[in-house]
Amino acid sequence: MALINFANLDFDQIKATLQNYLKDNSQFTDYDFEGSNLSTILDVLAYNTYISSYNANMVANEVFIDSATLRENVVSLARNIGYMPKSRKAAQATVSFFVSTSDFTLKPSTITLKAGPVATSASAFGNTSYIFTIKDDVTIPVVDNEADFNELTIYEGSLVEETYTYSSRNPNQRFLINNIGCDSALVNVTVGTNDSTEKQKYAFQDSLFGIDGDSKVFFLQEIEDERYEVIFGDGVFGKKLSEGNVITISYIKTNGDAGNGVSAFAFSGQMVYTRNGVEYPVESGISMVTTDIQATGGEVIESVSSVKKYAPRIYASQNRCLTANDYETLIPARIYTDTESISVFGGEELIPPQYGKVFISIKPRTGEFLPNLIKENIKRDLKKYAVAGIV
Repeated sequence: MALINFANLDFDQIKATLQNYLKDNSQFTDYDFEGSNLSTILDVLAYNTYISSYNANMVANEVFIDSATLRENVVSLARNIGYMPKSRKAAQATVSFFVSTSDFTLKPSTITLKAGPVATSASAFGNTSYIFTIKDDVTIPVVDNEADFNELTIYEGSLVEETYTYSSRNPNQRFLINNIGCDSALVNVTVGTNDSTEKQKYAFQDSLFGIDGDSKVFFLQEIEDERYEVIFGDGVFGKKLSEGNVITISYIKTNGDAGNGVSAFAFSGQMVYTRNGVEYPVESGISMVTTDIQATGGEVIESVSSVKKYAPRIYASQNRCLTANDYETLIPARIYTDTESISVFGGEELIPPQYGKVFISIKPRTGEFLPNLIKENIKRDLKKYAVAGIV
C-alpha cells in the first residue's frame, strides 16, 4: 500500500482508504465492499483509527500552552516557565464598631476579636447572605471603658484550617489546600511539634532570591481542580521540615467577585477578654457595625486565556522592567491586579525629553483613578523589578 498524505483524518476518508487498499489486492477482487460483512469490519477499523488519531491530536495540543484547553495542563505549562496564575480573590470591606465595658463585672484591659467570622451581610445581597472574616486575632486596648475596633478590614469567605504531620518515611507526602476558592494572598502557614504549643509562622515566598537554608518560608503552586499545594524548603532554599513537624494551613475560602458591593453588616464574631489567666466571652456591650468602605476587590480565579496571555510575557520580561512592555505586563500580573487597562511610555518620548523616567497611566477596575496610597505602593513594589536610576 502506497503512503498517503492525509489532508484530514475523518471517518469517511479513513474507510475509503482501507477499501481502496483491499480493492487493489487480488485476493479481494470479487468482494462487494458496500454490502458484504467486510464493510462492517472496515467500519470497526476506520472507527478505531479515527479515535486513535483524535486522541493523538488532543494529546499533542495539550503539550503546548498556546493550544492546550484543559486548565490543569495550561497551569502546568505556565509553572514550567515560572508563572503562577492568580487565585480567586476575596472581596474586602472596612468596618468599625466598639465594645462598651461599663457594665462588665470584671474590667478587662484588652478585648480580643478571634480569627474567623466577624460579620454577615445584614440583608440578603443578591439573594445570598455572605460571611466576612479575619484571618488573625485582633486585640484592642480598653480606654475609658471602651474598646474601639476602628477601620477593621474584613474579607468575604469562611476561615478554613487543615493540619498535616510531616513524615520523612513518606517521600510522596503532599500538603494540599483541598477546597476550591482559596485566596492565595490570605494563606497562613505555621509549623510546630506535637509536644509543644509554640508554633513558628512561615512567610509566603514567590522566588528564590533573598532566602537561605534557615528562612522560614513556603511556596504555593496551583494543582488540579483549581486547588493549591504548599511546598516547603529543602534546607538550601528555605528551612527543611523535621520529622514529626505539625503543619497547620489556614486560609479563606471565598466566593470571589460575588461579594462585591456588600455595604451593610451585622456582627457575628467571637470576642473574649482575659482576667487572671482565665478567658471570658464578651456577650454584651457590642455596638452596631458601621461600614467605612463597602466590599470591593473580589475576583474570580485567573482564566485560562489570561494565563496564556501573561505567562509567556512574564517569562520574556524575566521579572525585570526594562521596556514599556515589561511594565505593562508586570504591573497587572504581579503588582496591581485590579488594573483594568494600562499605558506606559518612557520620558524620552516627551518634548522636551525627561530621561531616566517612566510614566504609567492605570485605569482601575473600580473607580476612575488610583488613590495616592496605592500609587506609592506600586512605585515601592516596582523597585524590585526596575533598573536602578529609573524613576
